[in-house]
Amino acid sequence: MTGRYGTLGAVHFVDVDFWPLNTSLYVQDFKGNDPRFIAYFLGALNLGTQVSAAAVPGVNRNHLHAMTVAVPCVCEQRRIAGILSAYDDLIENCQRRIKILDEMARRLYREWFVHFRYTGHESIPLVDSPLGPIPQGWEVKGVKDVAQVTYGFAFKSQQFNTDGIGTPIVRIRDIPKGKAETYTDEEAHPKYHIRDGHILVGMDGDFHMCVWSAGPALQVQRVARFEPTGAVGNHLLYLLLERPIQELNKSIVGTTVAHLGDSHIKEIKVAIPPAAMLSCINAALDPILEQVTVLKKSIATLRRTRDLLLPRLLGGA
Repeated sequence: MTGRYGTLGAVHFVDVDFWPLNTSLYVQDFKGNDPRFIAYFLGALNLGTQVSAAAVPGVNRNHLHAMTVAVPCVCEQRRIAGILSAYDDLIENCQRRIKILDEMARRLYREWFVHFRYTGHESIPLVDSPLGPIPQGWEVKGVKDVAQVTYGFAFKSQQFNTDGIGTPIVRIRDIPKGKAETYTDEEAHPKYHIRDGHILVGMDGDFHMCVWSAGPALQVQRVARFEPTGAVGNHLLYLLLERPIQELNKSIVGTTVAHLGDSHIKEIKVAIPPAAMLSCINAALDPILEQVTVLKKSIATLRRTRDLLLPRLLGGA
């Protein structure tokens, strides 16, 4: 299946029943060919280039029918699909593990920081605070008391490229994907350099967040970076920020697109437990984040390898 509009030409192999909308094209009759091979084959054809000249560009089915292609025999198709599917299976396995680890971290966070059910909580009373009742001995702090916040640099957009020239730059649209697709050869101050583990927040739209794991990059304007400055660990800081950032997204009104500003970030308050408990929660959460980072890097490597193999296998190399 592929989309006719929007993300043009991206091919997906769907192995469950579904209802296709009129904005999609799909294949049911594979003419005796191996279905998985056909999915890889169509994906390699860059169908997005077969667009109509209409006001809204779209993939034209008639243009696709007119294309002439060469395919190997079914036995070879199955061999190729088996090789490529092995990479996809490994990628899917890594994604499942990331999902499990993420749920583990969130459950632990909810127990300790939302429900306040941690070891010894029965003997510690709740007291009033600006955030509502919190355990006695905890403190309410502003986010800038526990993290350094850096705002991005206004790069010259005319120097952006997608050819891999220069250094990758992280734009708002890159945050949900966790990878940069735009590069620049423009120089930037070291304070705008991103490294693995940095928490990034898009300051327009839906305020997407991620813990960066795609290697060195540069931070563009309207991307905020958060780094812990004290005893709060990186994964804990991410979880502490997630809810208030999304609440800000819902509360900022008056414009078509929500805009997050420094004044909003200064308003964020978080509940911080005593040092001994912080040490315990960091010891539980940080290894989870490290495993997730390793798995994300494995996924990126597997995808690169698969994508390098794809044209070679389909071309008979």
